[in-house]
Amino acid sequence: MKLSRHQIKETLMRWNAAWDAHDLQGVMSLFHKDVIFENWTGGKVKGKEPLRKAWAPWFENHGGFRFNPEETFIDEAEQKALYRWELKWPSFEKGYEGQSETRRGVDVIHFQDGKIIKKLTYSKTTIEIDGKRRRLAP
Repeated sequence: MKLSRHQIKETLMRWNAAWDAHDLQGVMSLFHKDVIFENWTGGKVKGKEPLRKAWAPWFENHGGFRFNPEETFIDEAEQKALYRWELKWPSFEKGYEGQSETRRGVDVIHFQDGKIIKKLTYSKTTIEIDGKRRRLAP
């Protein structure tokens, strides 16, 4: 099943709404059972259930995170989207724990059979904490 451009856009809107609601079940409902996820640190998870387990603590201790969409590019023929975002949340960076952090990044999202089969996340190497630019700790 291939998604139309409109369906991909609607899926990404549901995706963002589920993240904003801190609804792990809603986010997971959009993934293919064989999903591959790579995060900005290079960590990789294969499969829907292992991903659910990996993300459960993050959703339980979310600290009110919010993803603000900045830009989306959709390739209907290839069933792919590029989703540029801004993340606002309490920082986990050493020495800045709990302070207001803004991080920017991009998700490269591939669809298969109407679901997200691959999500590759890339993030800038600088973040803003309390309005000041900081380099990410190694």
